Formats: sequence, C-alpha cells, structure tokens
Amino acid sequence: MKKLYIETLGCQMNKSDSERIAGILSHFGYCETDIEKEADLLIVNTCSIRQLSADKAYSKLGVWGKRKKTRPSLKIAICGCVAQQDKEKVRQRAPYVDLVFGTHNIYQLPELIKRIENDEKICAITATPVICNQNDFKILRKDSVNAWIPIIEGCNNFCTYCVVPFTRGRERSRNPEEIITEAKNIIKEGFKEITLLGQNVDSYGKDLHNPDITLANLLRDINKIEGEFRIRFVTSYPSDITDDLIDAVEECDKVCKYFHIPMQSGNSRILSEMNRRYTKSEYYEIVSKIRKRFPDVAITSDFIAGFPGETEEEFLDTLKAIDELELDYSNTAAYSPREFTKAGKMTDKFLPEDIKYERLERLNEKNREACLKSNEKFIGKILTVLVESKTQKDGKTILNSRADNNKIVHFEDDTKNTGDFAKVKITRAQTWCLYGVPIE
Repeated sequence: MKKLYIETLGCQMNKSDSERIAGILSHFGYCETDIEKEADLLIVNTCSIRQLSADKAYSKLGVWGKRKKTRPSLKIAICGCVAQQDKEKVRQRAPYVDLVFGTHNIYQLPELIKRIENDEKICAITATPVICNQNDFKILRKDSVNAWIPIIEGCNNFCTYCVVPFTRGRERSRNPEEIITEAKNIIKEGFKEITLLGQNVDSYGKDLHNPDITLANLLRDINKIEGEFRIRFVTSYPSDITDDLIDAVEECDKVCKYFHIPMQSGNSRILSEMNRRYTKSEYYEIVSKIRKRFPDVAITSDFIAGFPGETEEEFLDTLKAIDELELDYSNTAAYSPREFTKAGKMTDKFLPEDIKYERLERLNEKNREACLKSNEKFIGKILTVLVESKTQKDGKTILNSRADNNKIVHFEDDTKNTGDFAKVKITRAQTWCLYGVPIE
C-alpha cells in the first residue's frame, strides 16, 4: 500500500471533501497516514476565505517542496478553494507540485492520480463541477461519532467580501434520495450524529425547481430513519430560514435545537455594503421568532471586524447586537480582502491594520463575555448529551460530550462510552464549556 497524507485547512466542507478524497484514493492502493514523512502522496486541501489560510497552504507546499528534492518520487498535490482560485499562481510559486485540482474536480481523481504516477504534471481546474453519484465512492470518515453530509455546494449571494461563489461556484443541490441513502448507511455504520452541510444549507433544493424539495422536508425524511441519532445543519443564511424550516426543527425529535446564523455586522448600512439580503431589524426578528419556539436553543453567528468604510459607531452596533441578541457564540475575523470580490476593490475605504485588529480584539472579548453569560444560564438544568470522546485525568474517566444545543459538556462517568447518550445535570460553567454530573 502507498501512503497518503492530507492536510486539511478550513471549514467542515473541506474536511468532508478530504474524507471523500481519502475514500476515492483507497481504491487505488493508498492508505491514509497521520505522519507526513511516511507519505508517498501529500495533499493540502485549502481554504481561501481569509489570507491567513492561503498563506498556511503555500507555507506547507514550501516545506514539502524541500522534501521532494531529496525524494523525487514523492507526489505533491493541492486542492480546494486556493487551488480553484490561484491555479496559475500555484504553478508559478510551487512548480514542483504534481497535481493542482479544484473543488469541482474531486471525482476526477481516479484518472488524475494515474497520470501523475506516470510523471505528468497536471492542473485540473474546471468552471463547472464533474457530476456523479457521490454514493458510488467510499468515504473514509475520521470521526467515529459524527458524520458530515454535504447536501448543497456553492453560493448565489455574492456577498461583497466573500470568494465562495468564485471558488465553489453557484448553488448545486444533491438529489434527496442520494442524501437519504448516505444517511441510512451512516446510521448502519454506527454514527450517532449527522450534520448536513452547505455554504447556504437552507437554500437546499431551490435549484432543483421542485417545491417539495426543501431543507425542512429533507430533515423530516432523515428524521424517519430508524435508530438513535441526532441531526444538525449548517450554515444558515438568515433570510432563507423559513417558518416551515422552524416548524420542521420543532416537529423532528432527532433534529438539534441549534441554529448557526451568520450576521456579519450589527449595522444595517454595513450589511448593505456587504450585499447581505437583510437588515439589522430583520435579523433580530428571525432570532426572536426562533427563541420564542425553543427556550433552550443555542444561536451562534459570524462577525467581521473592520469591513471597508466601517466607522467606530457602526462597529459598536455589532458589539451591541451580540448583547441584545444574547448570542451563545460567534466566529470572528478581521476583514481580509479577497481577489475577485467587490469589497476587495474598495481600496480607498480599507481601514488601517491596527484599527482592524484592535476592533477584532474587542469583538473577541465581547464574544467571551457572551459565551460565559450563555453558559451560566444552564447551571442547574439537565441536558441530554452525546459522548464524543473520553480522557483519563487523575485516575478518573472524564467524558467529553456535546448537548443538543451544541454546548460542550464535561462530566465524570466510567459507565458510558464514546457514542453513548447520557443525561447530565449542569453544576458549573466556564467560558467555553459546561461541567456536570450524570443522572439516571
């Protein structure tokens, strides 16, 4: 067997792509290793949402290029969003790379690998995806408890800061029967949690032009599968969260009461500049509607600090929104200009780096405050959790688990195993997690 090493940078969609890549290559004599130096084929699966991620990818290629000088038979590949966006730049900066393939070309790997094994150097980047039944390919899932299923890829929104429409393309939904078959196989394999993935997951089905194919109905169908398991979905676009979707979350006992809804800014003018299709007040209405239906729901978000032209007062609206919305957690980042995007051309409005990162620091502090405040509300409550892993500490078995609402819960118990469900009474809260005791 030849050995394969994949370095995955970026979101859950990238991680899911890496699992599919490993599965495809397992049919061609490659087994995955966690040790870079053992590998015969090195792949970096990249994200280009922020410049830092792209820089990490090129840094990794540089290290591997030095290794290839002493081991010419070593094969190096780059895939994902940086490859899709920078195909010519990659070949210029790293001419030793054997294979560059984009987000649309994963299912061409059988042919591409044969060619690089014959010492060809290939750049396989297409503007449209290679269409196939994804269930025809094996998936090597790394997690033993949680499994990801991409249900829609790409984005039609063209937010002015975001490169996803240029790297992942327009929205493309998978056939629901194909998704349900994959979900059934996941449950048969013993997984206890399914996460449905999409850049805009609640846009699922719009491109299929069938009013019955929606995320809400897909949740209902997967909920009917026999077995003890949970269902999540990420990432939601605020204005695509329909009343029917909220109804489905309430109806389906296996669907987690958790919503990840990126807001990006708490100021309506900045939201308009970002080309987000909602105002501050409309976002507040969506959150209010969800909270009224689910008292213990967790709502998380994303925010950008220092968008071009953002004033101090507009930034303060973001800090205020986190408090007023009682958000449970937020992913945060300083604005990073991306090639091809409209905001990336607003150079006359770019803020100085020190201002951007000072705002990010304050945003992170507000996020920490919000997380602790959110967690403290659960002290004394009983949560149903799924054990994801366990560790030994001072001779005790500590179970690391996740509640329905995505809260991390640690508790001591030597009777439960990874993959088990348990009821835990919360006794203590910290910024990023909860502690509790098991109850019968």
